[in-house]
Amino acid sequence: MLAVAALAMPFFGLIFLGFACGKIMRYPEAGLQWMNFFIVYLALPALFIKLIAPTPLEELANWAFVLSTTACTFVVFALSFVLGRIITGEGVRTATMQAVAGAYSNIGYMGPGLTLAALGQNAIIPTALIFVFDSILLFTLVPLLMAFGSPQKTSLPSTLLQIVRRIVTHPFNIATAVAVVMAYFRFVPPGPIDTMITFLKNAAAPCALFTMGVTVALRPLRSMPADLPALLAVKMVLHPVLVWLVLSTVGGFQREWIFTAVLMAALPPALNVFVLANQYKVFVERASTAILAGTLISVFTVTGLLYLIANDLIPFDPLH
Repeated sequence: MLAVAALAMPFFGLIFLGFACGKIMRYPEAGLQWMNFFIVYLALPALFIKLIAPTPLEELANWAFVLSTTACTFVVFALSFVLGRIITGEGVRTATMQAVAGAYSNIGYMGPGLTLAALGQNAIIPTALIFVFDSILLFTLVPLLMAFGSPQKTSLPSTLLQIVRRIVTHPFNIATAVAVVMAYFRFVPPGPIDTMITFLKNAAAPCALFTMGVTVALRPLRSMPADLPALLAVKMVLHPVLVWLVLSTVGGFQREWIFTAVLMAALPPALNVFVLANQYKVFVERASTAILAGTLISVFTVTGLLYLIANDLIPFDPLH
């Protein structure tokens, strides 16, 4: 248990350090914009490039894994959409954001650092694949459903163009594509550039976790919405269990790949839930509450999952 605590504490410690600083200093949220830009456009892309580029190209083409994990994300997205509609009875746009809260893990800020620390270098490829294809799925579903539920209808070509633009221009997807090209050509950057990429990679996890804590601190928890317990149960319990069972049913995956996917699915709702809610001006306060409550709960659920994995108390492939 001490080893698991030593693994989990730096991650959650940085989040709560950021949370404490946000509560004490009370600087305006606008001050986080450059930090978020650094994390999303520089540090995390450098992390993906540094981790994926040295990998043999054939390991990146595991379509059974991609289809299995992406299908699980779609299932919990659809279930959260239906639950949101049943519990609150609100429209398509609100239900879409409820679905995002129930399906979109914090795979950017928390995922890479946690999976690599817990499972080692073999977690690199499954982490990257889950991030890329879950992002593509959600960046496709959200604009389509928001356009469908909007009183001001937009044309299908315009919506599709927006989806393609968002997928193609996302910095994580660009970084992954660059890393794949580098892996194909076995390209190694010149020494000074490689050192700079290493600096950026090393800054990714601490900056992301601290910023996450500050961001949550600036959005206080005022009340517990009626739909939130169900959405968090789907996100943090059902999603990882479903991934575990589906990957075991398909079979043929390494231990590190299965537990990487389970850990990624068990993470709390991503900060992008709030970003998307704010963009569409719907579900904004509840998105903030979902992130805060989910992050607090994950201290216990994710740490517990790490304990089970570290001590081999759950089989990685229970159906085989």
